[in-house]
Amino acid sequence: MKYVIRPAARDDIIRQFRYYLVTENAPDAAFRFLDAVDDSIERLLPLPHAGVPRYSKNPALEGLRSWPVKGFEDIRIYYLLLPNVLRVVRVLHGRRDVQGILARESEGDE
Repeated sequence: MKYVIRPAARDDIIRQFRYYLVTENAPDAAFRFLDAVDDSIERLLPLPHAGVPRYSKNPALEGLRSWPVKGFEDIRIYYLLLPNVLRVVRVLHGRRDVQGILARESEGDE
């Protein structure tokens, strides 16, 4: 199985990286975060159904699941399973309006 990171999820990752790097002045945490996202996605690939099913009223997110970023458990990877593809939709911190953000997601890979 392969994975695809949608642009919105890539933006989420960059936003969180910058937060650690600039706001927290923690470059070690910033780079650990990037590695942790990659490692967490790689861990999901052999067992993609391990993620917690998430309910969403948004029909574009039917079958949505989430998985924590290892070492950054307040941040979750939200993904969909497609034939032979794990599509990372968003990577969001739990303090954000996760439901509101997900409600605005649309279909497509942009």
